[in-house]
Amino acid sequence: MNKDTILIVDDIDTNRIILEDILDDKYHIVQADSGITAISLMFSAEVTPSIVLLDIMMPEMDGYEVLELMKGNPLTAKIPVLFITAADSETNESKGLSLGAVDYISKPFNPEVVKVRVENHLKLRNYSESLEEMVKIKTAELVRTKEKILETMANIIEYRDLESGHHVKRTSDLTKALIDYIYLNDFPNRKINEVDHDTIIKAVPLHDIGKISIPDSILLKPGPLTQEEFAIIKTHAAIGSEIVKSMLDEDDAQYLTYCYDICRYHHERWDGKGYPDGLSGEKIPLSARILAVVDVYDALVSARVYKPPFSHEKAIEIIRNGAGTQFDPEIIAALMQMHEQFREIHNNS
Repeated sequence: MNKDTILIVDDIDTNRIILEDILDDKYHIVQADSGITAISLMFSAEVTPSIVLLDIMMPEMDGYEVLELMKGNPLTAKIPVLFITAADSETNESKGLSLGAVDYISKPFNPEVVKVRVENHLKLRNYSESLEEMVKIKTAELVRTKEKILETMANIIEYRDLESGHHVKRTSDLTKALIDYIYLNDFPNRKINEVDHDTIIKAVPLHDIGKISIPDSILLKPGPLTQEEFAIIKTHAAIGSEIVKSMLDEDDAQYLTYCYDICRYHHERWDGKGYPDGLSGEKIPLSARILAVVDVYDALVSARVYKPPFSHEKAIEIIRNGAGTQFDPEIIAALMQMHEQFREIHNNS
């Protein structure tokens, strides 16, 4: 079993030696003769202590300064610090505690008190870490449960909207192909990092989740919609985003934020003439601008009761002509370079 590491920081050799002698039978001890040395050891990750015993009165950098630096660095912010102080000193204990110290050890040292205080604070640290890990696990489980609920709702829409066929699956595959191309090639104004890349693809199947609120008489109508019926269909974007918003919290904000953006904004237009909010240009989230292209392509090449499917060539021509009005021109530039992948995905669906 690995021993916990204790970093003892004191400019007086005798104090460090005494503390090491008290503790070295149970812990791995590292010494630093100044605050500067201690910070260097920790910030370089040369030493990762489980706890720090820190003298307050030191030249160049005192204990308070060391503690403030530690609390400001993610590498060291959670390491418990016990201040070393003389029993007859006028140390401002409240100052140390307000800066984040967990306790004080007085000189001259009482070996049993030193051992008990170090052991107790290590137990508290280990318990806190275990609790944090448990919370992370439970949070991840909750996030996945929410994802499954939303995915199930998307599948319900797929089954209800008989005209869409495998629309959800195709839009996911098409989006992945387009995002992969943008991610791997030089589109400096449309940069997508690895985390965003994966999260956007995972969120795409939920883009029409708001259609769960649309009556079957409109959703399944075997023909073109009236103006009034189309107005009702258009509400699915705002309704879908509100469904997602009701499930969004800080634990899973990234995924559900992408779901929200895609649900609400995938019918917005580059020229501001879309719905529900009339956003234009780069005010429309990038994920929604990408899906807007994918969604229209799939609608064009798919059969509907009121229209035959367009050819791949015709669909690409229509989308190209929409660059700068309906669609983000840079995304269309990317599509023009890789649209044969769209043809292949459609043909194999």
